[in-house]
Amino acid sequence: MSARDAILARLGPAADPAVLAAEAACLLAGEERERPAGPEDLVARFLAQLALPSVAATHARIGSLAELPGAVAGYLAAEDAAPTLWLPPDARVAGLDWPGLTRLAECPIDDGAVLAFARAGVAETGSLVFETSPEAPMLPNFLALRHIVVLEVAGLVRWLEDAAPGGPSPRAHYWVTGVSGTTDIEGTYVRGAHGPRFLHVVLVGQPS
Repeated sequence: MSARDAILARLGPAADPAVLAAEAACLLAGEERERPAGPEDLVARFLAQLALPSVAATHARIGSLAELPGAVAGYLAAEDAAPTLWLPPDARVAGLDWPGLTRLAECPIDDGAVLAFARAGVAETGSLVFETSPEAPMLPNFLALRHIVVLEVAGLVRWLEDAAPGGPSPRAHYWVTGVSGTTDIEGTYVRGAHGPRFLHVVLVGQPS
């Protein structure tokens, strides 16, 4: 028996094409069940994903950006955190009044809170999508203890592939799904090992 014949003998007889086609149809039907074609409440799905232990994020809902300072102050107070905050050089926050909060000139390291805007949120996974620009530096999002992320309801998408960047490519495009964490050699899970320990999402606007 040749080597080829020996391999074919181990593999067994070739499958009937009709059987393969039926198996493929079952797999495709399963994919459709996982990704239903009908309408879905993206906000509810996204917030449910944020609450999972694997993401471990908190959230707040506000109607407009005018409510953002109050929402941030309320979050920091509830966490018994210092009322200090680093803000990006973004026009959307520059014109807001931040009473009771001290705006930091430099990003805190391993402490404090920073605020950032996400371009999109993925309902499938609870992921946040960021793009860098002069108004949206990347490094502060990985340095502070608390990462406060502002996301417009209109920026929610259903599936991961729906959040792919469009138009001119930014210098950096990155995704955050939950707080930073790692497991040491003894299997102990540690939060905040490679970035913020706390993630808080402020969802702005109402579903359409």
